[in-house]
Amino acid sequence: MKAALLKAFGSDLSVETLPDPVPGTGETVVDVVATGVLPYSNEVFSGERQYLLDLPAVPGTGAVGQVHAVGPDATRLAVGDWVYCDPTLRSRDGAPTPDIALHGLIARGDGGLRLQRHYRQGGFAERMLIPTENAVPLGPLDPADAGRWCALGVLLVPYGGLLAAELRAGETLLVSGATGHFGSAAVAVALAMGAGCVVAPGRNERVLADLVRRFGPRVRTVRITGDEDTDRALMRRAAPGPIDCVIDLLPPAAGAAPVRTAAMTVREFGRVVLMGGVGMAGDDDLRLPYPWLMRNSITVRGQWMYPPSAGARLVGLVRSGLLDLTEFDVTEFDLDDVNDAVAHAATAGGPFEQTVVRP
Repeated sequence: MKAALLKAFGSDLSVETLPDPVPGTGETVVDVVATGVLPYSNEVFSGERQYLLDLPAVPGTGAVGQVHAVGPDATRLAVGDWVYCDPTLRSRDGAPTPDIALHGLIARGDGGLRLQRHYRQGGFAERMLIPTENAVPLGPLDPADAGRWCALGVLLVPYGGLLAAELRAGETLLVSGATGHFGSAAVAVALAMGAGCVVAPGRNERVLADLVRRFGPRVRTVRITGDEDTDRALMRRAAPGPIDCVIDLLPPAAGAAPVRTAAMTVREFGRVVLMGGVGMAGDDDLRLPYPWLMRNSITVRGQWMYPPSAGARLVGLVRSGLLDLTEFDVTEFDLDDVNDAVAHAATAGGPFEQTVVRP
């Protein structure tokens, strides 16, 4: 099979011929039709992000394709079924705290590296090997739509945070980072889950206006100033009532101040979910006042990715019509042009923009 190989950080991907993967017990091989390219892939491949990725490896995080072969313990998946390849690899032992790796991207610790070394081939390949439980059934699919279904990889991240927050229908949510790649997806997912109102702060007035155009009056935008007290007051004023929940999806470059500003808008007994990159670039970490947390009974939770059941549940939101994948503009590249795809994703990774490689 053809695959794009990253041999060393700072080098281009090279398209080469590799052996076809063979499934064992608990594994499935998928013919990749389309795979998404993360906007920050160039930062990972250059080594700038210092992700734990054992090289050489085939990158590519999440893919849409058809089942090619299954292991002996698969009882429902069949050859030809359309599936989404969930990139979150979890060890099957140590269930309370499983080791985790993101397929073709990053490992968490030594245990995650062991997973990564076995599942070495991500989505930038004609075929990939995945754990059978990571093959999320999609139902019938037009092959031309496979690239748009890759948006599941973007939507699943905030969906995991909103599940952790136990977002309820009718509640008011504030999305910190609403004008970004993952933050704008959080707006769409929250509304699909029944949020009564989503407060969307940001500096980009064009993107803020576009969120309202797409989703209507349930989105309340706020043009932030950079002053914590002023911005906190503006966010609270934009909400129709108390803010029940805050989710943060800001990247490392944003710093701690805007995260703290957004978090401290939440009501008494409110919930804050942290999924962004504060502190990862070596800058100041997030500091929230102990008295404010204690006296207001605030719940603060970190969340990395999502639970195993999230993929099937998110597909249900799409199939029901509550979540519309046609919001995404998709630009597609052949596998031979994978380096062009990575460069394109870096400059076109805004809200509802999806770069896709079609092996």
